[in-house]
Amino acid sequence: MARKSKLERFAELDSFPNVFQCTDPDSHQVRNYRNEYMDMQGSWSEKAFQNGRPLILELACGKGEYTVALGQAHPENNYIGIDIKGNRMHRGAKKAISLQLNNVAFLRIRIEWILKHFGEKELDQIWITFPDPFLKKSKSNRRLTSPMFQEHYRQLLKSQGVVHLKTDSQELYEFTLETLSETKNIRIMSQSEDIDRDGLTKDDLLIQTYYESQHREVGKTIKYISWQYI
Repeated sequence: MARKSKLERFAELDSFPNVFQCTDPDSHQVRNYRNEYMDMQGSWSEKAFQNGRPLILELACGKGEYTVALGQAHPENNYIGIDIKGNRMHRGAKKAISLQLNNVAFLRIRIEWILKHFGEKELDQIWITFPDPFLKKSKSNRRLTSPMFQEHYRQLLKSQGVVHLKTDSQELYEFTLETLSETKNIRIMSQSEDIDRDGLTKDDLLIQTYYESQHREVGKTIKYISWQYI
């Protein structure tokens, strides 16, 4: 069977019941597979999953491997993978459907817009897995652990909510630790420059994306930080 073209994948993405999309930076509404526009802010678990279970985001989810694997491992939670690249997201959304994972959905938006689409204290956890480290200093504000994003996460997370960063980038790891040290009312729960060396490669950290496996093959170590806002 020939591989689907990018346009074919985008068209198919529009038909997936577990995908929501928004391309308007000023809108609070997302479009579902019925081409209906909905304001989901503050009510994702009820409207998208028809339950009141804990809600967890994966930011920069790419092909959605981590979102799908978390959903498989924790049916007691709801998971949403967020990315702007629908071409990549297509794979994870399709796999979640094939596995009948009713606790997994995907949202195609720019991550900078999350305050428009999620309510205050709506989230239980946030995962940031192998994001673009934006190594140029001029783009440091686009790093997903920059001060701007820290304030976004503080607004969105419930009390005791946790942010997880998993990365192969030493630069992003060090930048995140520095940013956290300069941010008020932060509690670092765990940090490691090498999760294999420190015995953290278990449970949810055992999950590997395609990119992580590629990084490991060339000898890169996997770094991890988790923190709370207090």
